[in-house]
Amino acid sequence: MKIAVGSDHRGHGAKEKIMVLLGELGHEVQDVGTHNKKSCDYPDSAYAAAMSVSKGESDCGILICGSGIGVSICANKVKGIRAALCHDELTAELAKRHNQANILCLASDVLGDEIIRRIVTCWLNTEAENSPRHIRRIQKITMIEQGVDPREYQTQQEE
Repeated sequence: MKIAVGSDHRGHGAKEKIMVLLGELGHEVQDVGTHNKKSCDYPDSAYAAAMSVSKGESDCGILICGSGIGVSICANKVKGIRAALCHDELTAELAKRHNQANILCLASDVLGDEIIRRIVTCWLNTEAENSPRHIRRIQKITMIEQGVDPREYQTQQEE
């Protein structure tokens, strides 16, 4: 699997360790930056990773900043992206299983190396659940991206 990985300066150290883990697991990594600990703006790497996933150049992405919030907000502005900020294995599993999250966001200031390793591994190993209720919810998310009120879902399905 090809995975776009990006961070800001606060997440750089964690990003480097995640890229090693991904290599150990046999994945191809697209490093979208940052490439050092010099202060930088998280929207730059978040956008690069999200666009790579949105265009199909990468299968999924992992983004890291101090809180994980900034990269999550930025990535979710890109059409087709469902970025999830996860703090443990349960949220990582549910993000993938129920929400089909295609970008995992992590908080380097909050999480230690071992929990990051477990979260990433869990997220990558979890399959999306394609039950009708989850598919319906993903379709409603897509409607929101298109500027359509998701409450119109029933009406559109009946036409």
